[in-house]
Amino acid sequence: MNAEDILSKMTLEEKAAFCSGLDFWHTKAVERLGVPSVMMCDGPHGLRKQDQRGDHLGVNDSIQTVCYPTAAALASSFDRDVMRRLGEALGQECQAEDVAMLLGPGLNIKRSPLCGRNFEYFSEDPTLAGEMAAAYVQALQSKGVAACCKHFACNNQETRRMSGSSELDERTLREIYLPAFETAVKKGGAQAVMCAYNAVNGVYCAENRMLLTDILRGDWGFNGFVVTDWGAVKDPAKGVAAGLDLEMPGGAHATGEEIAAAVRAGTLAEEDLDRAVLRLLRFVLGSVENRDPGAQIDRDACRLLSRQLAEECAVLLKNEGVLPLQEGQDVAFIGEFADRPRYQGAGSSHINVPHAVSALEAVGGDVVYARGFDAHSETTDEALLAKAVEAARGAEAAVVFAGLPDAFETEGADREHMRLPANQNALIEAVAAVNPHTVVVLHGGAPMELPWLDKVPAVLCMYLAGEQAGAAAVDLLFGRCEPCGHLPETWPLRLQDNPSYLNFPGEDGVVTYAEGVFVGYRYYDKKEMAVAFPFGHGLSYTGFSYSELRVDRDRLTDRDTLTVSVDVSNIGPRPGKACVQLYVRDVESSVRRPVRELRDFARLTLMPGETKTVAFTLGKRAFAYYEPKLRDFFVESGEFVLELGESSRDLRVRKSVYVEGTAALPLHITDVSPIADLMRHPMGAVIVQQFMDRPDSPLNDSAENLGEGSDRMMENMIRELPLGALLSFDYVTREELRRLLDAVRE
Repeated sequence: MNAEDILSKMTLEEKAAFCSGLDFWHTKAVERLGVPSVMMCDGPHGLRKQDQRGDHLGVNDSIQTVCYPTAAALASSFDRDVMRRLGEALGQECQAEDVAMLLGPGLNIKRSPLCGRNFEYFSEDPTLAGEMAAAYVQALQSKGVAACCKHFACNNQETRRMSGSSELDERTLREIYLPAFETAVKKGGAQAVMCAYNAVNGVYCAENRMLLTDILRGDWGFNGFVVTDWGAVKDPAKGVAAGLDLEMPGGAHATGEEIAAAVRAGTLAEEDLDRAVLRLLRFVLGSVENRDPGAQIDRDACRLLSRQLAEECAVLLKNEGVLPLQEGQDVAFIGEFADRPRYQGAGSSHINVPHAVSALEAVGGDVVYARGFDAHSETTDEALLAKAVEAARGAEAAVVFAGLPDAFETEGADREHMRLPANQNALIEAVAAVNPHTVVVLHGGAPMELPWLDKVPAVLCMYLAGEQAGAAAVDLLFGRCEPCGHLPETWPLRLQDNPSYLNFPGEDGVVTYAEGVFVGYRYYDKKEMAVAFPFGHGLSYTGFSYSELRVDRDRLTDRDTLTVSVDVSNIGPRPGKACVQLYVRDVESSVRRPVRELRDFARLTLMPGETKTVAFTLGKRAFAYYEPKLRDFFVESGEFVLELGESSRDLRVRKSVYVEGTAALPLHITDVSPIADLMRHPMGAVIVQQFMDRPDSPLNDSAENLGEGSDRMMENMIRELPLGALLSFDYVTREELRRLLDAVRE
């Protein structure tokens, strides 16, 4: 039977019960109709499969498997192919373990560096996050395993995440916090979306019809199903009415009686329930149809892939000629993370790994090692410090492995600051003081304050790079592979510089997104603020040049597409991978807009002396902002500058195009509207000009006695003058004003 046939044979009670899980990880079966139970598991950078006693919070063990780099690292690759390789590997493993859906990827925007779960999220930029997610979703689902994009929406902190409300305007919601989900749905074809615990503007996501039905299904055409975050449901019947399909986890409480009672009482339409059940049936039956009972997983190959991905994602933040190290060089490895690597965060994404490879293990014993600090303390151990300084003083190069301890980054709790532990900062300062060739390798899922940055010549950021982090770090340090990652987020100099600083994490469960669309680099670049490292920043052991920026037209409408191409050359001595970032800047706008916004990106592998051409295609959204008056994205006619380079502040080539918007803004003009508003309308501008040209126009009044600049003052005053005030100055009659307003409205 197909899903429709099964639905027609289900009783009200069966349908209501079907909308909640069997237990922590399984859907309910409908045995009399042949509908099986299927399993879902946590991800997204590994498979966290638990048994029936499993729990969402990760207290109990899951199966032993491979931990890949987390999203914070993966996004640094700026490489869709990295996400495809990961998605395919995880899809194969899910098939081998009989898992129908993997929970992830996490698409919440990094609003603040303090979010405790930032290691699970991609970026502060929705274009980067969305494109990386879409590639992952496509690859995972190509193996017959559903992807579940989470947490929809505005779940950008751990403080009060289960009960708080994110307060923001419609433009900010549409431009910053929804587009990554939109791309994963429209381009990636995601089969499932997980609604968040929190409320958006006072309405809980599990009951938010605007999010789950109007936007997700109405605007984006989503035809999959919506599952709650575990325990996020508040009122099951209200959830179904809003567009929710599945409550998780299940258990003895999840009988569906509240839903059935609401249908019987007439407060929930049975058609809404039927739609939810039908979507779930299609998922379950599709999972059965796509099941590969012969699937196997080669975990040794997965470990190799984890190492390769870690190498693709690491970001060389700084290098003043120290890296790469030379084979056979007398090197000291310092810091506890050299021996016990920090490679993943805590919480529901925690992967049970039988063994994580450390840098000390990977280097093969050819270095001097000093522990340097205790990762479970912030207090400097003078004995450990002294041994580290001694090791550094006697080495040609010293590599300090540092970063955020496990306790600093976890689901369920936000960070309190951006600082490294004091003992680590003291260690780095002391080592750098005795060895001018000091390299710092950083582990962590989010930006950190680096007070010693100007005292060390090289910094390599691994983020949280998975179980092979140590092996990848050694390969990168010794130049066995090329660093090619770029930051998916701005690293500010200090926490106080972050745009959300005064409004994170909010008060009494309410957090106001007062910074609006100015998140991350959109804020720092607008303010021309100094940062430690800008969005998109990343160095290489080689160098790249950009030339011959071309467009297929220099004038277009917002209904056209624009093809942009540029030549990129490797001008250095080694092979490398260029990260080409395309930004769009609106030269003049009537609304506040960022200086520039990332609109596309590509990564090119280039041999020394090689040149390749990369092409991008831009549509309306590349030039648009979200206009609440239209409830749509809107292009304001004018000049736009295309900027391409290696970061938001390292832009190599530019070209201008003129884009004509084809939509008109609705103009709501009343007698209290300023004249300037009237002038924004084509007919209004003509009428105002006719009025200004009249002999009795106030612009013809002499203002010379009002001081220097009075002409400009008068012009501005007239522009700001409410239309009705013209009556007070006898410049128009009431009948003339009425005709003027009627003419514009028509």
